[in-house]
Amino acid sequence: MMGGMAGLEDVEQPRPRGSATAARLTPAVEDEQAFRAVELYGNPTDEEVRLPSRPESAATARRLTHCVVARQWGLSAQTAEYAVLLVSELVGNAVRHTGARVFGLRMLRRRGWIRIEVRDPSRGLPCLMPVHEMDTSGRGLFLVDKLSDRWGVDLLPRGKTTWFEMRVGDRTAER
Repeated sequence: MMGGMAGLEDVEQPRPRGSATAARLTPAVEDEQAFRAVELYGNPTDEEVRLPSRPESAATARRLTHCVVARQWGLSAQTAEYAVLLVSELVGNAVRHTGARVFGLRMLRRRGWIRIEVRDPSRGLPCLMPVHEMDTSGRGLFLVDKLSDRWGVDLLPRGKTTWFEMRVGDRTAER
């Protein structure tokens, strides 16, 4: 009876689909893709990385964020997870709502804080909307507001920078 469900020994059990299993990336593959993204686009801690304003660029921004926050800065898995989620939301807003051809991604760290910025050429301000339980969209800035310690928008002569900051401990306390 090993591997079967009690009382269903003679009933064929569903098998995991190979494609679903193959689609999941292992940490080693994710790391390789993140390092490849840094090689291709640059390190957003050195200077602003410019990415094409396309939905698939959100995946690149997530990889860059994970690579920097988890690997380069050595911060906790939860901090990396939140940073990846929030950068994805800011990038999604830049791609969907600004009409830009490119957007910029920059990551900064100072004692006790990290700051992640997404710059685009639109001066239209993002709006934090009320979120209801059954909403299927419009939760991006709500998540940024709830999971970051601070966030805001800096208007520029040509465009804006939307940013969030998170408190972090030193490397040993953060792990």
